[in-house]
Parts: sequence; C-alpha cells; structure tokens
Amino acid sequence: MSENPTVLFVCVHNAGRSQMAAGYLRELGRGRVEVLSAGSEPKDTINPVAIEAMAEEGIDITGNTPKILTVDAVKESDVVITMGCGDACPIFPGKRYEDWELEDPAGKDLETVRRVRDDIRGRVEALLAEIVTTAA
Repeated sequence: MSENPTVLFVCVHNAGRSQMAAGYLRELGRGRVEVLSAGSEPKDTINPVAIEAMAEEGIDITGNTPKILTVDAVKESDVVITMGCGDACPIFPGKRYEDWELEDPAGKDLETVRRVRDDIRGRVEALLAEIVTTAA
C-alpha cells in the first residue's frame, strides 16, 4: 500500500452509502487517504436525506456528484469497499476488497439514514485505523 492509500467506495447508485462513507473518510483521514466513490448505476444527484444526515455530523456532501464505476478507478485503488453492488466491481490481484452489508438509504426516513450513517462511521474509523500509520 502506498504512503497515502487510495480507497474506493462503491454502491449501486453512488448517491447514499458510498457518498456518506467517502465524506467520513475525507473528514477523518485529514489528507492521509485518497478517497474515491462510484456506482454501478449512478443516480443524477445525491440522496437529500443522506446530505441532511451528514450535515448533522458537520460534513457537507452537497457538492458531490454520483459517478460511474470505471476499471481505472478500481486499478488506482488500494482498498475497494463494495456496498451491495454485487458482481459489477472488477477484481484485480493485489487489492484489498471488503463488502460492507449496509441497508440502502434510498427512499428511507431520516431516522433510518442516521442508523446507516452511524454504522458507516464506525466502519470507516476501523478501516482508517488499519490503513493509515499513526506516524503519518
């Protein structure tokens, strides 16, 4: 893994779970991690309830745009975290892959999205502790 590892978060629509995870990793990583997110079937906009839930944490994801998953994004990543995108994510040797089973926040109320958000935060904190050296 490089000095500043690259993490790619992938979910189907790249409008909720992967955007929240990317927001947390950017915030908590404080420049020590390169963060990417993408979707196998991206929506046009970020889920407004996900935006609201992250704003409660002081993290603004309103300027983010859902992006299509590309082979290049996977190739340039050290860690690939999938969130319900199934077989859409290409596999390359030498990469770390994890599948986070998380409820899809699409169409859910704020209380449900908060639970998903809090689950994501815990997972991001654990991932960050594993991939970033404290000397960084």
